[in-house]
Amino acid sequence: MSNFSSMLMRTGLINVLISALTYTLLFYINSWITSELVFGLGVNWIYLPAGLRLFLTLIFGLPGALGIALASALISYSGELSSDLIICIGTGLISGFAPYLARIFVFSNVKLEADLSNMNLQKLLLCIVIYALMSAGLHQYWYATVGLANTGSVNHFAVMAIGDVLGSILLIALIKSGLDLIKRFRKIDR
Repeated sequence: MSNFSSMLMRTGLINVLISALTYTLLFYINSWITSELVFGLGVNWIYLPAGLRLFLTLIFGLPGALGIALASALISYSGELSSDLIICIGTGLISGFAPYLARIFVFSNVKLEADLSNMNLQKLLLCIVIYALMSAGLHQYWYATVGLANTGSVNHFAVMAIGDVLGSILLIALIKSGLDLIKRFRKIDR
């Protein structure tokens, strides 16, 4: 194996690990902060990790999707979702690959540059909505297909999509505010 392909593999594995760890961390923070906003099993009115899912797949591509899928499957299996490993693996794959599929759709239909240099608010909001609809639809279809109790309804789909949109917008706003705060502190230090 050449040095270049070895470096690419190492970078990909690091991106998978970063994605899995940050997604897991934000999942548990979101669970703690928004515990009163749970609508049903796997459905929350505000889901901050949705924004992270989109961000990680936009930045890291396939390694981001793989990291999210791995983390989500493990979270699902160790949490309240199900003790059925197949249900948890399916949930993980949807969690990781719904934003990846949205990424592919947006890159090919909205003319988004690979380096995101032409990303603007309109394109970002479009990414968020496409991802939220795709994720909520695939999750609820999967849950209905495997017969998971109290899931898979139109109401679950709607709330999950709303929660993903609100969580994504809120996470982006928090990141933007944090970056603005850092800029302000840097100006004071000079």
